[in-house]
Amino acid sequence: MIRGLYTAAAGMLTQESRHDTAVQNLANVNTPGYKQVNSVARSFPEMLITMMGGTSDAPVPTIGKLNTGVFAEEALSMYQQGVIKASSKPTDFALVSDIEVRDPATNQVIPFDASGKNVSANGDVTYKPEAFFTVEDPNGDTRYTKDGNFKVATDGRLLTSTGYQVLDANNRPIVLTGSVDSFKVDEQGYILDPATGARGQQIGVSVVGQPYQMVREGEGVFRIDDPQEADVRALGANDRVEVRQNYIEASNVNASEVVVDMNTALRAYEANQKVIQFYDKSLDKAVNEVGKV
Repeated sequence: MIRGLYTAAAGMLTQESRHDTAVQNLANVNTPGYKQVNSVARSFPEMLITMMGGTSDAPVPTIGKLNTGVFAEEALSMYQQGVIKASSKPTDFALVSDIEVRDPATNQVIPFDASGKNVSANGDVTYKPEAFFTVEDPNGDTRYTKDGNFKVATDGRLLTSTGYQVLDANNRPIVLTGSVDSFKVDEQGYILDPATGARGQQIGVSVVGQPYQMVREGEGVFRIDDPQEADVRALGANDRVEVRQNYIEASNVNASEVVVDMNTALRAYEANQKVIQFYDKSLDKAVNEVGKV
């Protein structure tokens, strides 16, 4: 009986985490560059149940397997590109990327599913590389973002909407010297001189070969603990990435899907709650009524 109580309690905790994740996604449905998070649940190890007693000559029969519940293992970010929307601000930018990966054995382009993953016939997993703006936090650490809703500080520094410093291709701060209205950037991310059209600094764009190594920090930025393991590199000339000025990448949250998931988690939570209430009444009867006989 106690096992069932623990199993139901574990189910409640898992559905609470799933519901909180859905609420977070719904709250950021209008946040530029936000990437939807999916909660992943996993079952605890199963136990093999046998009857007590028995001898070597007469072993006890096996009753069967017992599942001991589930737990919220992790929350995975979905990095597929959101809708690219036009904007009237010259400091708004969007990254349009479709970086190809070729199979080293066949030299064919590897197809990816909607989540940006490919699983080969022998079980090898390949992730689609993603492009991110390179920024710097107040502590001087490098961070990565899809939120191109930039702004210009009074001293000319190009900042994210939350105040992170936007870096160039050489990891140096980008500082504008002219008027914001004359601020022009080409498709490769080079800042153009308004008078001559000459190229200046290039907006820093990093390609992450293993995006699921990224850790979400909040405020629209991600950190990478091991750049080598995550296969982080600078944007290459052959990468299919375009920097679009006067555009912004919307959140990739599917609002209808999130609402359904949120309601499903709530119903599952309530079902586990009913199970716990049943066990509570059964234990109360066993202690206060059966125990008196």
